[in-house]
Amino acid sequence: MKTPIKIALYIAVTLSCVSKIFSQQETQLSMYFFNPLLINPAYAGSQEAMQITGTARNQWSGLTGSPQTQMLSIHSPLKIESIGVGLTVLNDQLGVTKNTGIYGNLAYSVKLNKRNDRLAFGTQLGMDIFRQDFSNLRIIDNTDQLYVNGGNYQKNLFNVGAGIYYYGKRFYLGASSPRLLKNKLESNYDQKALQENHVYLFGGIVIKLNAAINMRPSFIIKYVNSAPLSIEGNLSFLFYEKLWVGAMYRHGAAAGANVMYSINQNLRVGYAYDYQLTALQNYSFGSHEIMLSYTFKSSSKGFKSPRYF
Repeated sequence: MKTPIKIALYIAVTLSCVSKIFSQQETQLSMYFFNPLLINPAYAGSQEAMQITGTARNQWSGLTGSPQTQMLSIHSPLKIESIGVGLTVLNDQLGVTKNTGIYGNLAYSVKLNKRNDRLAFGTQLGMDIFRQDFSNLRIIDNTDQLYVNGGNYQKNLFNVGAGIYYYGKRFYLGASSPRLLKNKLESNYDQKALQENHVYLFGGIVIKLNAAINMRPSFIIKYVNSAPLSIEGNLSFLFYEKLWVGAMYRHGAAAGANVMYSINQNLRVGYAYDYQLTALQNYSFGSHEIMLSYTFKSSSKGFKSPRYF
């Protein structure tokens, strides 16, 4: 890509974060179904033991200033089985814009039948630390007000979220809105934006094909005011309770593949690749995502059931 085009595209992407526009603002993850805690606090404690998960995503790799995301989460049921707690820490960077979110999660679940199907209600409380540093931009006009005055901006944004999660051994269905408050972002340079409410609906079911293979179709729908509805489907297969292999399609945006391998009953590692179906495919090498998850459960005791989600 020629340098002038790089600069123009970089500035356009950056300004999209600080101008008053309507778009998807929340973090995009392709392997959300292995750890939905980022989008739904009701997921906290739904596993049989404490679980810690780390995720790193390089979106639109090869494009200067493209989104970079790192997430760390931990959640666990308490001794009172119906209560789960969790913590998520998220670092998101797009160009000169950075956001660090720290949220505590609390969930309460109700046992619905003898199969132990449960309905969980969750809430989260925390803060987003939003900041920008325009001094990191390549300067063409050194008399620009942003350059002369430093162009630094930071604001701490308190927020609260809520969700509901219905699940059993082989199915799950959830709905949530991780940030309910529409916080305002206003800098000294007449840049204005809002944290828009994002609503998620997601679900999946595990179907046993034979003694060695399970199939899991799943979906997620994302809605935000005045932005196109995002619809994504995934079809994954589990081989011998060890290896997940799946394919993803995000309507009008991307297609991809993902794998997840259980090294043992405690540790699993995964990778996802997205290929852009928009004009961005001319400027990037796709998106890469890796996940590492550890469940603190004695391997000698094992788990009551395989972890399908």
